[in-house]
Amino acid sequence: MTTFHRRGLTEEAAEAAIYQACQKLRLPTMRGQFTDLAVQAAREQMSYLGFLAELLMAECDYRARRASDRRIKMANFPRQKSLREFDFDANPHVDPAVINTLSGCGWVRKHLPLCLIGDSGTGKSHLLIALGTEAAMAGFKVKYTLAAKLVNELVEAADEKVLTKTIARYGRVDLLCLDELGYMELDRRGAELLFQVLTEREETNSIAIASNESFSGWTKTFTEPRLCAAIVDRLTYGGNIIETGTESYRLAQTRAHTDAGSKAAG
Repeated sequence: MTTFHRRGLTEEAAEAAIYQACQKLRLPTMRGQFTDLAVQAAREQMSYLGFLAELLMAECDYRARRASDRRIKMANFPRQKSLREFDFDANPHVDPAVINTLSGCGWVRKHLPLCLIGDSGTGKSHLLIALGTEAAMAGFKVKYTLAAKLVNELVEAADEKVLTKTIARYGRVDLLCLDELGYMELDRRGAELLFQVLTEREETNSIAIASNESFSGWTKTFTEPRLCAAIVDRLTYGGNIIETGTESYRLAQTRAHTDAGSKAAG
């Protein structure tokens, strides 16, 4: 049985001891908040256990936020985008209920793919980054990259004899967000290297892509028919396909602002 001994510390000495202990144990939130929480606990007549629970939960919340921030930073998103910022009214093609379901990250847990297909300015990259951010906040390891950049990295890795290591690195992340797929034609070597990454991740980790081309137009990017069909199969089997449409709401907003400015000037 553990015995607790009273030390007869003054309030000042107790505060100093707690501060030093939190510093030694690396509990920065408890160190910074214990005095305020102690005052609150006394005011609300909180039990010792209740006070301790408040302190520990504050520390856990802080660490969870820090871990989430680290995962978002490691994902290497080019800019911050959130689902709250997405204008569903401006793009009626995108169903908010479907996006809300995807934000729960069940598809990431099940290692399923996600395809966002639509013309420039229809919000597919916004959704890709925002859903990737939701996954990072939910505790998943996420990596964002442009399709062309990934292919170039794979080609360089193959030339430097480190292809296996590079593919394994991309295979380990829980969610790979691949943007701007279809903007440029890939030669057979580049397409085959990309296919290796997709194969490495198949049914083990999720991949989300954003493309300005419908699947029927992917033969412009992947010029070898069988390889194109295999890549489409990897990216669609059992997954979600979101079509963001062909009308750029970003361009429409720009025109609206321009027209409003012209009228105000007139």
